[in-house]
Amino acid sequence: MAPEVVVNQTHMIHPCYELDHLYYVPSKSHSLQCVLLNIFLCLLCVIIIGGNLLIIISVVYFKQLHTPTNYLILSLAVADLLVGVLVFPLSIEFTIPYCAYQEELLCKVRSSVDITLSIASILHLCCISIDRYHAVCKPLTYRTTITVHVVVLMILVSWSLSVLFAIGFLVAELNYAKCGEECYMDVLTATVLGFICFFYLPVIIMICIYVKIFLVAQKQARSIQNTSYQSRTTGAAVSKMERKATKTLTIVMGVFLICWSPYFLYTCIYVGNQALIPKAVVEGLAWLALSNSMLNPFIYAFFYSWFQSAFKMIVSGKIFKGNFSSTRLH
Repeated sequence: MAPEVVVNQTHMIHPCYELDHLYYVPSKSHSLQCVLLNIFLCLLCVIIIGGNLLIIISVVYFKQLHTPTNYLILSLAVADLLVGVLVFPLSIEFTIPYCAYQEELLCKVRSSVDITLSIASILHLCCISIDRYHAVCKPLTYRTTITVHVVVLMILVSWSLSVLFAIGFLVAELNYAKCGEECYMDVLTATVLGFICFFYLPVIIMICIYVKIFLVAQKQARSIQNTSYQSRTTGAAVSKMERKATKTLTIVMGVFLICWSPYFLYTCIYVGNQALIPKAVVEGLAWLALSNSMLNPFIYAFFYSWFQSAFKMIVSGKIFKGNFSSTRLH
């Protein structure tokens, strides 16, 4: 079946790869398409690394940003940074058409790193939604419930689960290469269950949490309007700040889902029959998913004035001319 599939899809070959004895190999002639594609992907890689470094430096350097929510954002930025440092270079060199017909270890490593970082991202977003729930729905107990220690535990659990699943996936892939069709159903079942547990279930939980937050925020807004002027002014300021933070992080989650859902959906439906969708389309879905790592810094810069101020001070080099860690960001 595999040779027939390859021959039928020769018109969908990646511009940097060509068919050689029914296998994709790197093309010896670097076409204009290939050069332009690699330049574009390298540009995305630079933007991902630069943007997420700005977030990491901002949260680490400025004391005003030392909050539990921002520590979760920091860890999420580390995952996005690693996408630019590890996944992008490996995906440019070992792209989907090539890995689909080769058994190189680096292809499996690329898949494992990709899985680790994507699961880490979704689990971090789930933790952020829990943080927002307590901030908006239980403001009186928020500071005692969501402490730095609790956030560190959330981060450790998120990364640990991501790494463990990726290792399990890599072991299953290596075993499948040895036992072939005998292990096919085991690998297929484990893959589908993994995506359900680490993508669809967290997504459902996050949607439920943000719907609850929205309903509570609406109720709080009506309650504030019925209080005295002084209480209304103070309460409105705090409520507005928390709602803005929640709105921003909801957008981050929404953008993540827009970028990743098509690829996860494809993986669950067609994991056992890649011939149903052309490899070029599958690769496009993969690059759409990876491009999500580039977008979060722009979202934070657009919605958070303090991140805007921090980015300007870092880019201008001002933080290297003195100690500005205690600067009040506006």
